Amino acid sequence: MNPFIQTDQFNYIRFQVKKLVNAHSTSSDQDVIAAVKSMVTENVFALIPNLNDEQRQMLQSITMVDDKEAGEKFLLQLKPFVIPFQVTEPGIKKLFPKVKKLKVPPLEKLDLHEVVYLSWLDQQTNKKYLVYRRAGKLLGIEGSFQPMNQKGVCAICHRHSEVGMFSVREKGKAYGTFINRGNFICTDSQECNNNLISLKKLYDFVDNIQK
Repeated sequence: MNPFIQTDQFNYIRFQVKKLVNAHSTSSDQDVIAAVKSMVTENVFALIPNLNDEQRQMLQSITMVDDKEAGEKFLLQLKPFVIPFQVTEPGIKKLFPKVKKLKVPPLEKLDLHEVVYLSWLDQQTNKKYLVYRRAGKLLGIEGSFQPMNQKGVCAICHRHSEVGMFSVREKGKAYGTFINRGNFICTDSQECNNNLISLKKLYDFVDNIQK
């Protein structure tokens, strides 16, 4: 069976697993547990359209999760069927042609099954780069990044975490004027990736930054 789960979908399934584990650990009422199982199964099947019988059977086994260990085992069996983030160093460099000495992170050291979007910070320039896919195209955005050394809500994953201000500067309509747009995002982009359960949140962030 070929990979059929996107990374953000895998993250969403992981959160559904946590709901099941929590239900088993906090309630002995079988009706409550059955209701959570039904809700979780419905959520997972609604997440990925056009599943074949083999894929549905694999995802259906989420109902067997009754503790943390079983949840980890289920996710471990599921991970090989996550579609890895497709990217190459030359492909990344094409996205930022004006950056002459772009420092691309070592892709061979990354688990691309855990990447919804690729991001890294150039410490020398305080520039943060985001690379993502949309409608089959590889896209990129760069901006300045100022760590805040405090917690807040990330505009990409919508989770409470250590954040910094990501901002872009564009020329305004009037001569000599500029427009700054920015928002708070996770300082740790891998943590952000792990928490991102919907591509819409990522796309909304990019759209708002690039208005």
